[in-house]
Amino acid sequence: MKTILKLIIPLTAAIASAACSKYADNDAATGAFSLRIVVPEETEQQAAATPSHPATRAMSQDELLNTAAIKIYNGDFTGLIREFVYSEMAGPIYLPAESYRIDIYAGEAAKAQPKTATFDQKSYKGSQTFAVTAGATTTVQVTATVNNAITAVSFDQSIAATFSDYSFTIGLDKEDTAQQLIYTAANAGAEGYFIATGFEPSLYWTFTGTHADGSGAFTKSGEIAAVEQGKKYTMNLKYTEHNGTLSFELTVDNSTIDHNDQIIFEPTSTGLAASSIYEIWAAHATVHADVDETEYGTENIFFEYRPTASQGEWTRTAATRDSEGMYSAVLTKLTPATEYEYRLLVPDPSTKEPTVTGGTLNFTTEAAPAVPNGSFETVSNADDERWISFYDPSSGIEANRTKWWDSGSSASAGMLGASYAICYSDTETYKDGTRSARLQSKKVDMVVVNKLAAGNLFSGEFAGLDGMNGKVNFGRPFTGRPTALRFWVKYKGGKVDYAGGPEGSQLTTSDFDKGQVKFALGTWSHNKYGGSASCPLQVNTSDTSTFWPIESIEGTIAYKDLILQGDGQEGEWQQVTLTLDYKDETTIPQYIIISAAASMYGDYFAGSSSSQMWLDGMELIYE
Repeated sequence: MKTILKLIIPLTAAIASAACSKYADNDAATGAFSLRIVVPEETEQQAAATPSHPATRAMSQDELLNTAAIKIYNGDFTGLIREFVYSEMAGPIYLPAESYRIDIYAGEAAKAQPKTATFDQKSYKGSQTFAVTAGATTTVQVTATVNNAITAVSFDQSIAATFSDYSFTIGLDKEDTAQQLIYTAANAGAEGYFIATGFEPSLYWTFTGTHADGSGAFTKSGEIAAVEQGKKYTMNLKYTEHNGTLSFELTVDNSTIDHNDQIIFEPTSTGLAASSIYEIWAAHATVHADVDETEYGTENIFFEYRPTASQGEWTRTAATRDSEGMYSAVLTKLTPATEYEYRLLVPDPSTKEPTVTGGTLNFTTEAAPAVPNGSFETVSNADDERWISFYDPSSGIEANRTKWWDSGSSASAGMLGASYAICYSDTETYKDGTRSARLQSKKVDMVVVNKLAAGNLFSGEFAGLDGMNGKVNFGRPFTGRPTALRFWVKYKGGKVDYAGGPEGSQLTTSDFDKGQVKFALGTWSHNKYGGSASCPLQVNTSDTSTFWPIESIEGTIAYKDLILQGDGQEGEWQQVTLTLDYKDETTIPQYIIISAAASMYGDYFAGSSSSQMWLDGMELIYE
C-alpha cells in the first residue's frame, strides 16, 4: 500500500503582487484561497546507472514539495504577477479580487538549472484559472501530471546476436550530449525523461554497434518528429538478418500517467486522513488528520478512539501538530487483533470546546503471536532418546506439537552420545512453571577431536555436520511486530579453558566466559544466507564467513542482544527485557531469531566448559 505524503500550503489571507502591497489584511477589495500539494510516494527510488549518468536517487517527496515552483498570472494573460518557491514562501501575500491563472512546476523542471535529459528525475506541471472574490476564501485545485516526453528502449535478441558493444543514443539535440540519454543492454527498458519544449520538438536517435562477425562498425540514425509532453515512446530494436537492416517498432502510449505520477494541488480540508498499514501495530497505532487552521486555529485538537464492537466510552488523546495543517497522534494500550474506530475533534467556533467533526475511520490492530513453548514446559524425546527436545507431537497445545526450538545437542549428543548433550530440561532450577531450559557448555576431549561444545538453544534447526563441525539454520517464520522480549535468565560463566574468538575480542585463559542472548526480526533470504525456506540463516562452524552479524546484515528489521559476564559463580535469577531497536518500521517481518549460548564465542569453539545458562518464562511484549 502506498503512502501519500500531504503538505498543506495555506495562503491564509489573500495573494497579491508586490505592486499591490497597498492592500491590507481587511481590505474589502481582497480575497483569499488555500492550496494543498500531494506528492506520490513512488518518487522515492534509486535510478539505474548508465554510461553517461551515474546512479542517483530520485527526488524525495519532501524535496519535490520544498522545490515546487508556483507562478500566478493575470487572468487575461497580460503578465506574471507573482512567483515563489514553497520553501521560500514567507507569510501571507495579498491579491486584489480579480481573475488569475496559477501554474505549478515540480521535480526537475522546477530547478534553477534543470537537466533536459535524465533517467531519474521526472518533471510535473499543472495549470488552472481561478477568481479571487472580495472578502471570501476561494479554493483552488490544480492537478499537475508528468510533462516529460518519456522514452523506453529495449533490444531484441537479434541485436545481441548480431552486435557487440552496441548502444542507442536518443535526445532532443543531435550534438548536445546534455540533451541525450544512452541505452545499453544494462539499462534496457529504463524510462528516460526529457523536458521537451518549443514548437513540435523532435527526438533524434543513433544506434551504434560492432558486427559480431568481424565485418566492422555499424551505425544508423533517425528522427521521431513532433514528440509531446506526457507521452511515452516505447522502442524495441530489431536487426533483420536477411537484408542487413536495422528497424524498430515505435509505440506511443497516451496513458502513461497513472495515480502515482501525479502531483495534485487541492483545497485545504478538515478531516481524518488514512494511516499507512505500517503505522498500525498490535498495541499502538498512529492516526492522522488535516485541519484548516484558518478556520480552527491550532489549539484544542484531539482524537478519540474505542473498540468498534464495544460502542462504549471514547478515549481522548491530544493531537500533535506535525506541520502546518497536519496533525497526528499515537493511540496506545490497544488490544491486538481488534478493530477500532476513531474520530477527530476541533474547537467549536463559538465556545472553543472540542467538538466532533466529520465521520469515523476504522483500523484493525495486528495480531500478537507468542513464543511457542516459551516456558519450556513441553519436552519429549521426539528427535532422539539421547537428548531432550522442547516439543511433543502429542501435546495438547497445537503450537507445541512441532519443533520450533532446537539445540546443539542434535550434533554433540547425536555424534558422541547422550553424555555430550548440551541443552537440558531442568526440573530443579526454574522460575516459571515446573522446569527451565539449561544450556551447558562441555569439553569434547577425544582422540578425533578436542573442542568446546557451547551450550545453546535457538529458534531454528540443526542442519547437519560438515566433518566434525555443525551447521545450524537460524530463524522461524513469524509476522508479528513485538516491541520487546522478556524472560528470566540465570548465568554461570566459568574460567576460560578454550581461548579464541573473533579478531579484537578474543578470550584468553585469564578471562571468564560470557553468555549471550540474541533477539532479531527480519526478512532474510535463505538463497543469500544458505539456510532453508523456514530457517533462512545458516551458520557453518567450519566457515567463519557464515558467522553473520545479525544486527547489521541485509534483511534485519530489528535487533537486540544481552551479554552476560561470568565471574565463576552461579548468579541469581533475573528478569530481563530486551527492547528491540527497529531500523525499519515500514516492513513486516518474515522471520524471528531467538538464540542463546552459555559461551557466546562457541562458534569459534572458545569459552569455558563449565559455563551454564538457565532460561525460563520467555514472552514477547507488544506495547
